[in-house]
Amino acid sequence: MPDFTEIVREHKGMVYSMAFHALQDRAAAEDLTQDVFLALHQNLSRLESAQHIKPWLARVTSNRAIDQIRKRKYRRGPSLEQVPEPQAKPEQRDLLLSRQLRQMVAALPATARMMIILRFQEELELAEIARVLEIPVQTVKSRLHRSVNLLREKMLRRQPAVQEMRQP
Repeated sequence: MPDFTEIVREHKGMVYSMAFHALQDRAAAEDLTQDVFLALHQNLSRLESAQHIKPWLARVTSNRAIDQIRKRKYRRGPSLEQVPEPQAKPEQRDLLLSRQLRQMVAALPATARMMIILRFQEELELAEIARVLEIPVQTVKSRLHRSVNLLREKMLRRQPAVQEMRQP
């Protein structure tokens, strides 16, 4: 098992990224990241092996972000003008960097938001998401399907021209 400092160094980017994309607030994401690593430090002896660290961190981050979203009602969240643009290399094509898409993802209910983040931002496979959230793969599929449909509906409502193009 790697030492705690190595674990933090290796996984802090993933934890912060998940927290930031879920909460849309840098300070809240930093706090959540610290809380997750504090919890890891307290539970490190309970983890079976080094392979369990990443799924454990993703699960705890997801659950705590969902709790924060529900607690603070981040659905309405800060306006995008208040949130600075994340810095990315020009060659990176991250769907969540699109202002409109980011706004729509931020407006999703907590569980739907985490499903979108885990699948498309963290690029986890369905089986990995199932392990992280400790739910069956079929549940992941149905929740992800509903989340994508909800996001699609939001997009179509914002872009009537796209909706008109889809109709024969």
